Order: sequence, then structure tokens, then C-alpha cells
Amino acid sequence: MQTLRNKKIYVESYGCTFNHADTEKLIETAGEQGCVQVPAEDADVFVINTCTVIGATERTMLRRISEFADNRKDVLIVVTGCMPVIQEDLIRSVCPDCHIILPEELYRCNNRVGALTMPGVGVVQMGTGCLGGCSYCITRSARGRLKSFSESAIVAEVERLVLLGAGEIQLTGQDVSAYGPDCGTNLAELLYAINDISGDFSVRVGMMNPATVIPILDELVPAFALEKIFSFVHMPVQSGSDHVLDTMNRGYHAEDFVKIVDAFRAEMPDVRISTDFIVGFPTETDEDFAETLSLIRRTQPGKVNITRFSTRPGTDAEKYHDLPDRIKKDRSRLLTKAANAIYDEVNESYVGRVSDVRVTEQKKAGSVVARDHSYMNIVVMEDLPVGSVWKVRVTGHHRHYLIAERL
Repeated sequence: MQTLRNKKIYVESYGCTFNHADTEKLIETAGEQGCVQVPAEDADVFVINTCTVIGATERTMLRRISEFADNRKDVLIVVTGCMPVIQEDLIRSVCPDCHIILPEELYRCNNRVGALTMPGVGVVQMGTGCLGGCSYCITRSARGRLKSFSESAIVAEVERLVLLGAGEIQLTGQDVSAYGPDCGTNLAELLYAINDISGDFSVRVGMMNPATVIPILDELVPAFALEKIFSFVHMPVQSGSDHVLDTMNRGYHAEDFVKIVDAFRAEMPDVRISTDFIVGFPTETDEDFAETLSLIRRTQPGKVNITRFSTRPGTDAEKYHDLPDRIKKDRSRLLTKAANAIYDEVNESYVGRVSDVRVTEQKKAGSVVARDHSYMNIVVMEDLPVGSVWKVRVTGHHRHYLIAERL
């Protein structure tokens, strides 16, 4: 971090919510060391916080680093994030003279566990690493085994961010539901502690793994029903086939995912389920993919992220023979079609509904993005303050968001 002292810096950030919080902490620390952020053309230093979760992202990172190196030979290039931990040689193949800042160095210089990432939104990091051993995942090599941050540190960070004006708190980690066994607690207990914090704010719980949800399910479901917790469950299932889940080494089966979804919906009928699928995993047959289509239709998730499998170096899945791209594309298209049909049906059911929403973002003048208690994406065609709460009526919808008017 000493490299970032009294410099004019330009910063690009990629990847997950956790990574973007790291970027804000890096900017804050660099600012304390006399650095200022400037446009790219005025910078002494280019900083890129990298992600390498899939092959396409890795290629984007290398292209951006190469573009920096080729277009501005007078600047220092600083690379941080997941990539330099496990792929430093690859980075130096396109930029031999770059400077590396490993995440651990950043954490030694800035021991906060969160940051404001945009006006009104605070991100709180719950720890690094995970307990899983997914056969396709390169991130576990970059972030290591689970190291939970203390409950007291997390609660203090939520309090700090709320005082700074955060109306939305996003809890993030590689696997949020894995939190706590290494420090004598769990996610459910943490949510109760956060819910007791004074202030007007709501909490979005980040990505959870069904394998680590199952042991705490009975405690976790009531915690999600607390007043300050969004009724929003992001839980990647990755496949509807037990055969594929076994070769992915996910640690659960499709019925476990169904059981978890049913438990949340029994407590909170309007809970919004978000999930992820990997299509075209090397062991996935046509029959396996049919089970994935069956699962999405059965569980009706309100948000779906679909990724075509790409082999990551050093992972167990590297030993498998990759499927042709045309199969991955066909399956992605079919799964997207199934997800879109669910979105259209669910969104239509919201028309006419009245609910309280919190404004979370303004992307362009004349409208804002707001969220209801189930974290539905709602556009209100007015300029309203970020963080403010209003009662609205849903008047229409597009596939990925609702349209509402303020009452």
C-alpha cells in the first residue's frame, strides 16, 4: 500500500460485492496517504481490483491490464483482488512491471470490515474464504478457508455505516451462511444482533450455500422474518441434478434446496428467492439438464443468474472433458426462457399492489430505484432522496423490474 502515496490514481473495480467493498477501503486508505482520484488520462497510477471467477472475466482483466500497459507507458499499474493471489504469472505475462497489492496487505492497512459503496448503501464483510470444496471454483484458492470476522466488529461497522447515512446494509462473503463456527456463533445469531441496532435501515443478506444453510435452517428462517431484514434469499443451487451436484462437490442434493425454499416460504409467503445455475458442466447430460428445468419450474425463483461453465485452472473439474459451446448456449437459452416465463408471471401478480419501499439508487434523472421488503426491483418515476421510504402502488412491469407511483 506504500506505493499509493501522494499519487493521482484512477481505479477500476470488478467482481462481487465483497471486492467492491475492498476497492472502497483501498481508495480510503490511499486518500489518507495523500492520493486523489482523477480521470484515467490524468492519472499517475492505474489501480485494477480483479476478479477471475470465470474464464470470460479473466480475459477481461488481462485485456484491461494490457490496455493500461500499452496506452500509458508513463503510469504505474497496480493490480489487486483475487487474480494476483493465484495468477500472478498470468498478470505479469501482459504487464511484467506491475505492482501487486494482495488482499491481506490491504486488510493490514485498513481493518474496517465494510464501506459505503454508493450513497445510502453500505457493504459489511462477514469474513474471508469458505468451508466448501466445489470442484469448479477458483475463488476458494484465492480466498482460502473460512475466517469469520467477529460479531462485535460487524455490529460496530453496521452502526458506523448507518450513522454515515446507509439505509441499506449488504452483508457479504464468499458464503454468508457459513459464518461463525470459528468464532462461536452463526448467521442467525448475527442477524438478531444487527436487527437490535438503532436506526432506520434494512439488511440484504448475501449469497448463501444450501450446504451451510441446512444445519442452521430452523434458526435462520425466523431471523429472516425480523423487521430490518429483507425477505430476500440468494442461494445458488447450480443444478437440479443430484449427479451433477455430486460431481460439483456441492454437499447437498436438489431436494435439500427445495426443502430450504419451502421452509422460507412457509414463514414468509412473499419471500423472494434468488438462485444461480451453471449450465454445461462437463458431467451434465441431457437428462441432468431436464432435471434443472424441472427444478426451476418447481421452485419458481424470482431472480436467476445463469453461467455457462468454463474450466478454471487448478480446479478438480479441470480433469473433465469440456462440453461443446453449442450445447452450453442451447441450455443457457432454454433455462433463460424458463426463468423469463416465471418473471413475467410473478411481476404481473404485483400490479395494483401497495407497499412501502426504500429508495436505494438513482441511475438517471427523473427516476429512482427502490426496494420493497422482498427486495423487488421497483422504478419510481420521480426524483426522490436515496434512503427515503415511501408508500407506492405498482402500476406496471417489465421483465426485470416493476413500475410504481408514489402515493
